[in-house]
Amino acid sequence: QVQLVESGGGLVQAGGSLRLSCAASGRPGSSYSMAWFRQAPGKEREFVAVLVWNGGHTFYADSVKGRFTISRDNIRNTVYLQMNSLKPEDTAVYSCASHRSRYSYSATEYDNWGQGTQVTVSS
Repeated sequence: QVQLVESGGGLVQAGGSLRLSCAASGRPGSSYSMAWFRQAPGKEREFVAVLVWNGGHTFYADSVKGRFTISRDNIRNTVYLQMNSLKPEDTAVYSCASHRSRYSYSATEYDNWGQGTQVTVSS
């Protein structure tokens, strides 16, 4: 089992930037993909971005395309989410998740999650 630990959340003004990290330990090599999801108060968890570990292919939600970048550090077994031009509507708890055999935009298909990190964007 892969353990995931997020960090990097915080409070930022609109237009600012944050970088989230998701460190994988245990057996990170067994993960096919790693994704970021977010959940705002009173809303369902939504897909943000996903990275396929082999090959580095990335996919984004339309709402963050052009502003967020998902990347990896193979040596540190860490996936990052660089968030630029942040908006108040980006405020949410951001969680990373891993999948052993494919990538998906659906949170229900992931069974391995980190604890989440709060991102708050003030207007």
